[in-house]
Amino acid sequence: MSASSELRPRPLLPSGAPVSSLGLLVAAVGGLAVVALCDVFSLFAGFRLQAALDAGGGFVTDSPQELEAAASLYETAGRYQAIVYVPAAIIFIVWFFRMRRNTGLLAPDRFRNGPGWAVGAWLIPLVNLWMPYRVALDMWGAATPLPSEGERYRAPIWPVNAWWGLFVFSVLFNRYAEMKYTNAVNPTAIKDAVLQYMAADVLHIVAAAAAMYFAIRLTTMQRIKAVEGPYRLAVAQEPSA
Repeated sequence: MSASSELRPRPLLPSGAPVSSLGLLVAAVGGLAVVALCDVFSLFAGFRLQAALDAGGGFVTDSPQELEAAASLYETAGRYQAIVYVPAAIIFIVWFFRMRRNTGLLAPDRFRNGPGWAVGAWLIPLVNLWMPYRVALDMWGAATPLPSEGERYRAPIWPVNAWWGLFVFSVLFNRYAEMKYTNAVNPTAIKDAVLQYMAADVLHIVAAAAAMYFAIRLTTMQRIKAVEGPYRLAVAQEPSA
């Protein structure tokens, strides 16, 4: 037969420990999804511009009108990316701050910095390349249930590492592509710069997906710990009689 047992009683969390809002999570994930969709549109426009620049590729004719239309579409895609990125970033940072405040009530001893850093860390140049990751790692640890007595358990932190690594790399690579595109003075250089931008768009899409997974996982962990208590339920399997 099998039985479930808790090897250590689970004390109550501090009074007033809130459950994270699903509405704010949906808004943050929705903003990231819109950003990813704009990146997909930019990829399509990039392919079209690459084809128009490739006179011998056989995809389209090399007429000036078609090249101008492809370049205009690509610039439009870039404007859409810029327009949606700012509100999506603001919504994500609001979610990030609220999550820092809520997880801070679950395990205040797990944090190395105050809750204000959940916003300020994004705004300081250079510091924003690593400080939000530290805050996220502390939140992840605070939302992770403690192991019961006699149990060895540690939640994997790869969702935090994957999200932050992809995010930083995509930002830096995008700046490199922007520099290449700005300095391009001939069709060959423009083609190469557009190719770099397209690679940056792919990174943005993957980074957005990683950010969505991170946000959903962290919110789920926080809600479970706030409702069920700080200790992980240990399930002991006994041999059948």
